[in-house]
Amino acid sequence: MNLNSFISSPLENATADMSAARILIIPYMWIGDFVRCHTVVKLLKQRCPGACIDMLTTSMVAPLLDYMPGVRKGIVADLPRRQLAVKQRHGLAHRLRAENYGQVLIMPRTWKAALAPWLAGIPRRTGFVGEGRVGLINDLRFGERHLPRMADRCAALALAKGEPAPNQWPLPELKVPAAECVGWRRRLGLASEDRGVIALAPGAVGPAKRWPAAFYADLARRLAAEGHCIWVIGGPKEKEIAAEIAAAGDIRDLTGPDLRNAILALAAADVAISNDSGLLHVAAALGTPAVGIFGPTSPWHWAPLNPIAAAVETTDDLPCRPCHKPVCRLGHHRCMRGISIDQVALSVRQAIARAPAPTSP
Repeated sequence: MNLNSFISSPLENATADMSAARILIIPYMWIGDFVRCHTVVKLLKQRCPGACIDMLTTSMVAPLLDYMPGVRKGIVADLPRRQLAVKQRHGLAHRLRAENYGQVLIMPRTWKAALAPWLAGIPRRTGFVGEGRVGLINDLRFGERHLPRMADRCAALALAKGEPAPNQWPLPELKVPAAECVGWRRRLGLASEDRGVIALAPGAVGPAKRWPAAFYADLARRLAAEGHCIWVIGGPKEKEIAAEIAAAGDIRDLTGPDLRNAILALAAADVAISNDSGLLHVAAALGTPAVGIFGPTSPWHWAPLNPIAAAVETTDDLPCRPCHKPVCRLGHHRCMRGISIDQVALSVRQAIARAPAPTSP
């Protein structure tokens, strides 16, 4: 049997009634990449309006699914990142087999990402070539490295083989009911605030992408003095940074292990300020005006597909930028330290001026 017949034969057995298809998406489990995959959901829904679309998820990012239109449910699997974990993947395969999926879109290029769908016998397993996955992936796609943006790479798997990309991908979207925001603010004692809210997201994967905490603290102090309510959001790893920022004045530290708090805070905020991180994508998908601070990374490659209020970068000409390294390899971190507080404050004030007037909860 030649390779082409080996790849195509399982597809012939896939369900012919695509209006009733069951499709699983296996995304990257970083917050920003998970949000990007809502573009994939929208593309699939355009082609198969009646399809049931599920997403594999971890416990950490699972709250995002409650606000993603078009997703039926999440399949929670907290698999270890650097282990094969054969027993756990067999267990996941058993769960996937019971769902009777007709197709799975596998975003990660790793061998182990494709193992459970193969063990589950999902008829059509779509993914890019990578790590010797021929057989595990039977709907092989090529050309991933020619797609410069992660958004393009993920969304391309939702297209038919050889189909050209559209001029504009569908934009990710998160929808939070207003009543949920009101209840959340009451529970946290935030309901009485009648000032405009600015949410700060000072975290990022790797210190190279973090604007200095002292800069955030100075900015927070200035904005609070101008009459704004300041909330600091992020995960447990941002607690120390949040404490430094909150020490600058009457600033609420809302960081913690539950991503839902950050989602609801961004939905309730009038403006968000974030490093190049997953929470910038959450803010943009919610429609909250967002100011993104980009140091080592390129906004064109990594900013959300959704419009943001501003992408702030250093005005210095740095030959080392972009570098995409988690830690500045030259030690000076000028790509972030060269972004002044005045520069970010101006972008924030412009975003506030364009934003709708705040409403009382």
